Amino acid sequence: MLGFGDKKKKVKKTKKKALPAKEQAVVDTWHKGVVKLKDIIAPAAFSVSSKYIEIDGKFATTLFVLTYPRYLETNWLSPIINFDVEFDLSMFVYPQDSALILRHLKKQVTQVAASILMRTEKGKIRDPQLETAYRDIEELRDRLVQGTERFFQYSLYLTLFADSEEELDEVVAQIEVLLEGRLVYVKPAIFQMKQGFLSTLPLGQDKLARSTNMSSSSLSTVFPFVSSDLTSNSGILYGVNLHNNSLILFDRFSLPNANMVIFAKSGAGKSYAVKLEILRQLMFDTEVIVIDPEQEYRYLADSVGGAYLRVATASDHRINPFDLPALREDDEPESLLRENITRLTGLISLMAGGLTPEEQSIADRALWETYALKDITKNTRWKDAKMPTLQDFYTIISDMAGGSGVALRLERFVEGTFAGVFNRQTNVDLDKQLVVFNVRDMEEELRPIAMYVVLGFIWNKVRSKLKKRMLVVDEAWVMMQHEESAKFMFSMAKRARKYYLGVTTITQDIQDFLGSRYGKPIVTNSSLQLLLRQSPAAIDTLAEVFYLTDHEKFRLLESDVGEGIFFAGLKHVAIKVVASYAEDQVITSDPQQVLAIEAAKRELAGR
Repeated sequence: MLGFGDKKKKVKKTKKKALPAKEQAVVDTWHKGVVKLKDIIAPAAFSVSSKYIEIDGKFATTLFVLTYPRYLETNWLSPIINFDVEFDLSMFVYPQDSALILRHLKKQVTQVAASILMRTEKGKIRDPQLETAYRDIEELRDRLVQGTERFFQYSLYLTLFADSEEELDEVVAQIEVLLEGRLVYVKPAIFQMKQGFLSTLPLGQDKLARSTNMSSSSLSTVFPFVSSDLTSNSGILYGVNLHNNSLILFDRFSLPNANMVIFAKSGAGKSYAVKLEILRQLMFDTEVIVIDPEQEYRYLADSVGGAYLRVATASDHRINPFDLPALREDDEPESLLRENITRLTGLISLMAGGLTPEEQSIADRALWETYALKDITKNTRWKDAKMPTLQDFYTIISDMAGGSGVALRLERFVEGTFAGVFNRQTNVDLDKQLVVFNVRDMEEELRPIAMYVVLGFIWNKVRSKLKKRMLVVDEAWVMMQHEESAKFMFSMAKRARKYYLGVTTITQDIQDFLGSRYGKPIVTNSSLQLLLRQSPAAIDTLAEVFYLTDHEKFRLLESDVGEGIFFAGLKHVAIKVVASYAEDQVITSDPQQVLAIEAAKRELAGR
């Protein structure tokens, strides 16, 4: 090491002794056969043209930012960071000497002030551009002197990738539209594509050297790590964020309400996503109740030791729609009885195919008398009381003036074809952590009634004891076809939060669901929404309800199974539902996969 004032010492350079020709040839051959790191990471082919480069059949082009607006809003770069294309982005920041910048600004403010004075002396009208520039320069000088600002030169480069030239041109056009909407203008690095590509590699080399002057305030707005994410410290894994490959971890019970709606076409993976959430919620001691119209949840219930209850004409499982919830200490019998009679009025209307206002009044009076028959009144606190049945109601309304028409329409549920389905005492309970009510084998015209009765039974259980619960209503469009059942669904969704209940509503018939006057209110009363692959017929309706962009509409039309958009509160991200192998074996609905699992079970049983 040489110090200041020392004489330079002569350093003798030792020359390497040349090897004999034969030995040198052996060494050269050896080096040719050695694989180095750069050989491993280098592409097989690299072609450079004026507009793009080609790397192993992949096309890429580099853009540099030419100019910025006068003001930049915070997080303006977020749409680019979260844009669903393959790209590399690099930034270079060069701090500048404040003293030199102040001297340069002094010259500039003098020139601008002189221009303004000359225009005034000549009697010309004021120039807003000159006056704005004067104020900006003076403001920047003040902040530099005060030390509240620093001055920098800033470079921003984007290298975009695509599989063809046409696709690359389309991606470039989309990026330009996104940036120009914020008055940020870019240009391609024509005839400098190699330098642009190297500038966006993680080498820290600015080969383009296209920079823009910026103060520290403006520079702070380009902070790139403000991307869409839904990762929290609690909750379950819903899937992978397709924007940035982060995990979507979320606790639905941390939101203003824990309700969720899922819209998807058949085969898009909606039941798969729900079963995966159920499996993970069970690990957090959440009680889950499912209304299953297609027997999709049976294997899941059997796997976790849950209860599977079949609600059908030929089934032994019965639910009495006249059951009342157990009274808590703070409950008032009159209020609870009125609420239950209101629900039963909707059920009678559903069974009778609708009621006139006069018939509604008659049915209301008959319901009060039916409960009074069992000594249940608004002034008594019932406990272990024997509940009335539909048979009791039928007997009472048959003898009432004006009630014969209603009784005639209810006769088939009491004494006709469907006798015994809805007019017997309850013989099921919800003691398991997972309970599935299967209504697949219920006749088509009885299915809405059965779902209504099951929901009423579940609601009574929810009201009786406060506990973290999740209710899943699959194929909810069936309920939305009828006014009374749709109204009851909306009432549950609106009041669920008070009872620590999260209602998950699943449907594939979006037109029927949103066509009901209670459909959109159910959506707005759900803090979580999951949209999976959609049909072209439904996409415009969804776009109107969820304010989807054209890009998001295209994603929902072209997404793979289990992919879509996940909304949580004010945030939404693109999601891919991901399950482990063990989870997949329990929740799969793929017929081919189900048959393979059953065959494997039979083979193991035969050994």
